[in-house]
Amino acid sequence: MIINGEGHILGRLASVVSQKLLEGEEVVVLNAEKIIITGSKQWAYSKYKQRIDRASISNPRRMGPKYPRRPDDIFRRTVRGMLPYRKSRGREAFKGLKAYVGVPREFKDEEMVEIPEARAGNIKKGMELGEISELLGAKF
Repeated sequence: MIINGEGHILGRLASVVSQKLLEGEEVVVLNAEKIIITGSKQWAYSKYKQRIDRASISNPRRMGPKYPRRPDDIFRRTVRGMLPYRKSRGREAFKGLKAYVGVPREFKDEEMVEIPEARAGNIKKGMELGEISELLGAKF
């Protein structure tokens, strides 16, 4: 299944994708930088900035936990949180997920699916994963 992430809400899309992965489907998500996080821009930025800075709060020399900055990796991490990742079933399901920034050449002519229950509709507050990634210092 190939999903176009443009205009979808992050949590809703991630929950649908995690269900499909647990059913054994291979899922490819394109345009991950255009997935929308609802809420104010200040709240969304502070949430992800706090996760990235977490490694140095208690011990600056400690090197974890790592949290991604790129939009495709943020989406993958969100889906991973919805899977039983510490069990073999969840780990195998997570291997079936591919996420990309933009549309790679091999998927140009493929038919892309949109998930109607994950569409943003008329959301007033929100920002795209690409914007948050740029604020966090990602290079993509």
